[in-house]
Amino acid sequence: MGLGDVGRRAVLAGGAALSAAPAIAASGSGRKRRVAPAGFLWGTAISSYQSEGGNTNSDAWLMEHLQPSMFKEPSGDACDSYHRYAEDFAIAGGLGFNCHRFGVEWSRIEPAEGVFSNAALDHYARMLEACRARGLSPMITLNHFTTPLWFARRGGFEVADAPEIFARYCARVVERLGGLIDRVTTFNEANIRLLVDLMPGFSQALPGVKAAIAAAAQATNSPRFSRLAYADPKVASPIMQAAHRRAYEAIKTVRPELPVGITLTTQDVQAESEALVERYRGLLYGDWIEVANSHADFFGVQTYTRLRFDETGMLAPPPGAELTLSGYEFYPQALANTIRWAHAAIGKPIFVTESGVATHDDARRIAFIDAALDGLGACLDEGVPVHSYLYWSLLDNFEWTAGYGVPFGLVAVDRTSFKRTPRPSALHLGRRARANVI
Repeated sequence: MGLGDVGRRAVLAGGAALSAAPAIAASGSGRKRRVAPAGFLWGTAISSYQSEGGNTNSDAWLMEHLQPSMFKEPSGDACDSYHRYAEDFAIAGGLGFNCHRFGVEWSRIEPAEGVFSNAALDHYARMLEACRARGLSPMITLNHFTTPLWFARRGGFEVADAPEIFARYCARVVERLGGLIDRVTTFNEANIRLLVDLMPGFSQALPGVKAAIAAAAQATNSPRFSRLAYADPKVASPIMQAAHRRAYEAIKTVRPELPVGITLTTQDVQAESEALVERYRGLLYGDWIEVANSHADFFGVQTYTRLRFDETGMLAPPPGAELTLSGYEFYPQALANTIRWAHAAIGKPIFVTESGVATHDDARRIAFIDAALDGLGACLDEGVPVHSYLYWSLLDNFEWTAGYGVPFGLVAVDRTSFKRTPRPSALHLGRRARANVI
């Protein structure tokens, strides 16, 4: 199914009108906008589970349907992107983007331990071909928080042989799909569990988390049941780090030329002293910086806000601060700060693989994008090598435990008909992408 007539007219008419605007102008901060480097990647990011729908063999699907549940609502059909991917790519390409980051779902590809689905791999091959046909460079994520149910039942990333199992899966994907992929990352936000530990109130929520995990363990008759985002970080972090290293090496054995990266959640850590900043950065990143330095060809920055700390822990947003629908502070200036930090700490090519805001007010989404890009442009002015801006997300999709009430998308999705409707912010970012202006 292609992009509907109304949607096509909106994209093309809006894109034409916006592309007629001056290509370079002063930014909101007064910095003169500049042409981005040749080859700069503009686009969006999305995950398989959050957009495909019907991932019934996943650990998350099970936990959505148990009581007690951490999920506001189940994912169901999500955006039905498993079937409507061609329409999604048509929208993204029509807007003027040249890159799309999306995932392959492990639970579809390896539905039982050691059993790989050629049909699922063929499906993702068709997706990659359709993506490329729309002029979009594919950046693929191999794991975006979810795992096959059988993997969670056996203990997930809290079991010693998990690195070998994960690397085997990654190698199989690249064997079949590697020729269609331009860049690949192993884990999405591999340090997510470390961020969860820093969040205010998580200790109070922990009994509910443990109850939900216990319900999943009982339902699967597995006392070892483990979900990536809630695994014990003291156990899971070193195992996941070994899994990334093993996967990196396995991918390079299959396709030495394929760039393999890693993404972390890179929120802007702020405190009254540099010593405090370094302390909390250490808690947020753990040993993942060393992993990125030794086993990554590029580094994905994924920044949404700032995190403020004092000696006692994370602080609430300042009084009167604008909050997003996700509950954190509207603070697009964070992106420039995390880019600078990543350049100093890691020294690998930097790709902004996620940046976005959940809001019902699309004018604020445009303001967020412009401010984030202004900061990225300042980094380029300083000589920091940044190679992409990928907005999260192309579509309003399933935002995990928050369900469907927190719209990040440049494109609205009707929950019943699945009709896609590009917002003004989509046309705005598309105009900047077509002009290649930061």
